[in-house]
Amino acid sequence: MTQMLDLADIQGNVPRAYGRYSFPFARYFFLNIASPVEGRKFVDAVRQKVTTAARWPENATKPDCTVNIGFTFMGLLKLEIPTRTLQGMPDTFIEGMKARAFILGDRDNTKPAEDDTNWDSHWDPIWQRNRSSGLEAENVHIWISLNAQLKTQGTTEPVDALEQTTDWLQTLCNESNGGVRILSGIGQDGKQNYQAASAVFEDIGGTKLPTPKEHLGFADGIGDPVFEGQYRDEEMGQAVIGRGKLVDGTWMPIATGEFLLGHPDESQELPPTAMPPEFMNNGTFMAFRKLHENVATFDNVLNEEAARYASEMGVPLEEAQETLRGKMCGRWTDGVPLAKVPTYREWQEFREKQGFNDPDPIKAWKNQLDYVGSPEARDFRYADDMEGFKCPAGAHLRRMNTRDYLDPLNKVGTYPATKKPYANKNATSQLNKRRRVLRRGLPYGPADLNSRSDETEQGVAMMIVGCSLFRQFEFVQQQWIQYGLDFHQGNNTCPMLGDHSHHKRHTIPSDPASGKPPYVMSKLKTFVECRGGDYFFIPSMTALRMIAMGIVDPT
Repeated sequence: MTQMLDLADIQGNVPRAYGRYSFPFARYFFLNIASPVEGRKFVDAVRQKVTTAARWPENATKPDCTVNIGFTFMGLLKLEIPTRTLQGMPDTFIEGMKARAFILGDRDNTKPAEDDTNWDSHWDPIWQRNRSSGLEAENVHIWISLNAQLKTQGTTEPVDALEQTTDWLQTLCNESNGGVRILSGIGQDGKQNYQAASAVFEDIGGTKLPTPKEHLGFADGIGDPVFEGQYRDEEMGQAVIGRGKLVDGTWMPIATGEFLLGHPDESQELPPTAMPPEFMNNGTFMAFRKLHENVATFDNVLNEEAARYASEMGVPLEEAQETLRGKMCGRWTDGVPLAKVPTYREWQEFREKQGFNDPDPIKAWKNQLDYVGSPEARDFRYADDMEGFKCPAGAHLRRMNTRDYLDPLNKVGTYPATKKPYANKNATSQLNKRRRVLRRGLPYGPADLNSRSDETEQGVAMMIVGCSLFRQFEFVQQQWIQYGLDFHQGNNTCPMLGDHSHHKRHTIPSDPASGKPPYVMSKLKTFVECRGGDYFFIPSMTALRMIAMGIVDPT
């Protein structure tokens, strides 16, 4: 039986990815607290509108607009949370994301800090000012997320409740008489008061419809992890496939304590928390990162590499372009994993079989959405592809979720009799299950993919959720995205998210049986760059009430 959670005490953005629940629009606000008293009044007002994780009844109307809230360490300090409680918070959270820039790959490790004082000049002004000496009034203390439904099918407009809730939030700030205010400084021009985000829409059969794509053109958000208690018993069997942990060849949900404090984690221990336990129970931590996508640079590099690949491999240019995209990501652009459909020819046949090319464009769109939301798009492994002939070992997907790839009993090579690759059928995800993170957020920028400029404001407003920022998010960001040793890639970084200012290669192995040589992409540039962010604590409803009443008692 699935673990029972007090869902009404948990904020809804933790177990729910709102974008998948028909909330394709979002606004992320960042606020500063000048007065602790007014700050607590503000929290009290907001908590009464916070969307919890309580399950929506069958056939019930979902909220038009959700509300969720989190706090930086500086925000908790400003709200006068007791020192003893604050001292029990993780060092990573206390320092904040900006101070961890060298670890995260946001700063150039080859430059001494004293010679690189303007390293964050490309960040949005709000994040440049955050936690800067002498600018306490510009510190980000509170994060508030609004997620809204589509107003009318076939349009790109959110429901009116999004603007109404925005007005309500601004009114709350006005009533605080300067005690709480919404910070500006978002965007490269610094003129926006909130970070807007929305699904990427496409004109399909004359109708504007939301897609699972981000601005580089890849279907995204397919394999988010599943943990105990997240779904009903009758739903868990399907939901966990390809999204949990491998135990004796079976997909099982990950321990709740990897994502929610106060519950046992995969080590069968309770994650460390500050006193009192009630303050952190059912809460979690979140890294907010604004990730800008240089789409023009990506297209230019891809076109140049594809021309060489087509010439060397003797394939059409279109096949070369799509193959390189797939080999960089680990999935074809429509979300089909290379681990199951490794070649361009097989992919085209698969698309036809699945109805992705249906003459009715609406039906084709629905067929793809049904597929990327199905277990078939997630149920694959890597232990039978250690050489990376199907999916390169350094591809983005393998780095972000290594699945059974790191099982120490896996072997490279083939069986002597059959010449087929070794396949460790009992491979587990033991070395992966403590590195999983919940991914929340939406793309930001133009609602379609017509704009292909580096200067355009576009990318992903990413929220990474887990009980340990250090063990989960920072480990993956540093060790698996910015280094390649665990994947036998040396210093080669992730071809999609990595910093390519020094290491510009991505190796694509080739099965000798194909008669084709390996291909090395050698002209990679940085396609995704951080534009700022910070670390936040996402409290439970109980903790929000404690904060609002000023009764957090560590004794």
